[in-house]
Amino acid sequence: MSGYRPRRSALFLPASNARAIDKARGLAADVVILDLEDAVAPEAKPAARNAAVAAAGEGFGTRETVIRANAIDTPWGDDDLAAIAASRADAVLVPKVRNAADVARYRAALGGKPLWLMIETCEAIGRLQDIAEAGAQGFVLGVNDLALELGARPGVGRAWLAPIQAMVLAAARSRGLVALDGVCNDFSDDARLGEECEAAAAMGYDGKSLIHPRQIAFCNAAFGPSPDEIAWARKVRDAFAASAGGVIQVGGKMVEALHLVQAERLLAIADA
Repeated sequence: MSGYRPRRSALFLPASNARAIDKARGLAADVVILDLEDAVAPEAKPAARNAAVAAAGEGFGTRETVIRANAIDTPWGDDDLAAIAASRADAVLVPKVRNAADVARYRAALGGKPLWLMIETCEAIGRLQDIAEAGAQGFVLGVNDLALELGARPGVGRAWLAPIQAMVLAAARSRGLVALDGVCNDFSDDARLGEECEAAAAMGYDGKSLIHPRQIAFCNAAFGPSPDEIAWARKVRDAFAASAGGVIQVGGKMVEALHLVQAERLLAIADA
């Protein structure tokens, strides 16, 4: 787990909003996603593209910088991808991926820039393993567009999403990809956000995408290891270091090699 990079909180910002971009440099988000797609009006997209490239050039300190492009088949897609490929952004996030062929088109246009994918179409859900094997670095679950395609009823909670979350996560993990849960639209509902964060963290997601700065602290707390988890991980690590391996006893419980892997992962996250 050396070199682990935390991605507990990934904040979407309209690339056209200079004030929000400047403010983000003082926020505790692990990832800043400069959005050229949904958050930007058509007439403002060229200027937003230039602003995103400039902001990525200035950087966000230790925060990872990702630019979400418009889809490759839109009037802005080709120009977005060319500009981002030449920028100092850490990665590009692309919307509405359907299959591995879409991933190949984006990779060809980006010339090696790390690629993250919005998983937000019904077709993508049916082709997750092929998409995971196509060469991207990460998945971001797009709950709003997916709910629209499925016909999910507004305000009915997230029960419909749990099986999809598990499928997306399993496909991502099968190829070592980053996996981020989708946004919580009601940024004023702390209880709902907390529930969503805790459920996704328990499932194994790296973090969650956000639409408002006030959501950052909830995500960082939920997706980071607790003091009790860190203490347990240290005990497991130290016990294995002092043993010959195999199955050993730690704190009255039997642990084995897989628990050491879990402990090392938790400690790497805590160190990061």
